[in-house]
Amino acid sequence: MKNNIKNLRKLAKLSQEKLAKLCKVSRQTINAIENDKYDPTLQLAFDIAFVLDTTVDELFMSNSLKK
Repeated sequence: MKNNIKNLRKLAKLSQEKLAKLCKVSRQTINAIENDKYDPTLQLAFDIAFVLDTTVDELFMSNSLKK
């Protein structure tokens, strides 16, 4: 599942480590999600969206952010 987490995280000026701590997961989990190697649970998707001040739809819609 393609996602915009990396772009949104960078816009928020957060490292993978900081996002991981705020979401109570490991940095490796955030890395795996950003690289489409792991699909987060629904709860984790909501947690990431909350921290990045966006919606779950915005995190996972392939056309929501273009860089």
